[in-house]
Amino acid sequence: MPAGLVISAPASGVGKTTLTLALARAWRNRGLQVQCFKSGPDYIDPAFHAAATGRASVNVDSWAMDRGTIAHLVSRGTDADIVLAEGSMGLFDGVAARGVSGTGASADIAEMLGWPVVLVIDPSGQAQTAAAIAAGLRDYRPGVRLAGVVLNRVASPRHEDLVRRALNEAGIAVFGALPRHAEISLPKRHLGLVQAEEQAEIGKLIDEAARFVAEHVDLDAVLRAAAGWSPQPDANGLNVTPPGQRIALARDAAFSFVYPHMLEAWRAAGAEITTFSPLADEGPDTSADVCWLPGGYPELHAGKIAANTRFRTGLRSFAETRPVHGECGGYMVLGAGLTDADGVRHEMTGLLGLETSFAKRRMHLGYRLAALAAPMPGHQAGARLRGHEFHYSTILAQPDTPLAVVHDATGAVIAETGSQRGRATGTFFHLIAEDR
Repeated sequence: MPAGLVISAPASGVGKTTLTLALARAWRNRGLQVQCFKSGPDYIDPAFHAAATGRASVNVDSWAMDRGTIAHLVSRGTDADIVLAEGSMGLFDGVAARGVSGTGASADIAEMLGWPVVLVIDPSGQAQTAAAIAAGLRDYRPGVRLAGVVLNRVASPRHEDLVRRALNEAGIAVFGALPRHAEISLPKRHLGLVQAEEQAEIGKLIDEAARFVAEHVDLDAVLRAAAGWSPQPDANGLNVTPPGQRIALARDAAFSFVYPHMLEAWRAAGAEITTFSPLADEGPDTSADVCWLPGGYPELHAGKIAANTRFRTGLRSFAETRPVHGECGGYMVLGAGLTDADGVRHEMTGLLGLETSFAKRRMHLGYRLAALAAPMPGHQAGARLRGHEFHYSTILAQPDTPLAVVHDATGAVIAETGSQRGRATGTFFHLIAEDR
């Protein structure tokens, strides 16, 4: 029977990802099978999990997914020895309005699955107060169990002793304390960590993190704290309709933000996926019946995309007879133009009239519920889609027919409606699930 844990923290940027990767690799080095998941809509971390464990990781999201879907996804951990779910933001951080099965908080997953929480706490600039924070998190929600804490970025042995004493007095187990160690910091950019596939040394970085954590954390104690768990897979599986039978998927450093569970669901439904690289000036497979451009970092490669005429010509030709859909960065590339951070405008494919700019960055972040006003690949008009939006682009023009009426998690209507023109459609949100 596998055992499960949730790795969480009081806030973002405390070291959840590094600890998750280090624990996963350290246990894997001991011969254990480790399965990771990511709580929330982050599409970058699962690739790091896969690099650490050798097993595909997927997202589980209580705002966008029902309990049956989450149960189906986590059932892939049945043959693992230990299952780690990495949280997002702080333990109880979600949205104000409840979604399908929760608010999107990591605590929802911990309570739903009965997995204890290992807290990563950075006590920089404090001592005994760290114990007060941990105790508050332990007692905040009765259904969420705290297994213990790992201290990160401890300044000195004296600092560690002060924090440990306070935690012990509060009855909270301390699994270990990590001194500051810059060599295991993961590089970041504006949408989060630099992608695993862009880091040639990622294996060595994870190995060093595993060595460092094994030296300072009681791995056996953490393992004993995990809760035994019997997965109950949902008979209905994932409620995802593939956009076509043969899907041409853009895939390279500029187009990589795809939720792994979506691709798995498409394949499970019998669809075939062929990939192509716009950055390598490749067009979509002409034998495909739909083309899908996911998000990514087109703003970092806008000049190259604009210069790659075979890609642009091939995509335009494809769209004359078959549907093309873009998400976020893919949506921007389907537009008329993209202005980069230096204020230089680059011509995009022109399948839609969208104009976006990164010259004045403005963050757009949050869950989205869209009611389709027109069909898009895989979904009919009237379908209710749940997704997540995260980008820094500004809309200069969005002249085409709106694709959907889009609300944020509070129910407020937002301006990022997506667009539809001919056989081309696009959205700023990344699709996670369709309401059953």
